Amino acid sequence: MEEQVTTDKLMQDLRAVVEDADALVRATAGQAGDKIAEARARAEDSLRQARMRLQDAGMELNARARAAAAAADDYVREKPWQVIGVAAGVAFLIGYLIGRR
Repeated sequence: MEEQVTTDKLMQDLRAVVEDADALVRATAGQAGDKIAEARARAEDSLRQARMRLQDAGMELNARARAAAAAADDYVREKPWQVIGVAAGVAFLIGYLIGRR
């Protein structure tokens, strides 16, 4: 669970960086000069690559989530009584902990 939260946070941070860089490139569109034009071209190329990587990472995460859901579904179908027992145990434990408060 911690890994998923970290991955989601990283994806959000990367999207924010890409959006900020894109805004910076647009803000400097009217600036003249060879160095600025060269920097803008590199920034635009980097943004294009970052967007493609984000899209690929999103598709990969989606595929992993689907595979995990399919594996869980298969497990539940193969061993329903074990799953019911574990769920009952977890529910009992939660109820016990809540009752102690």
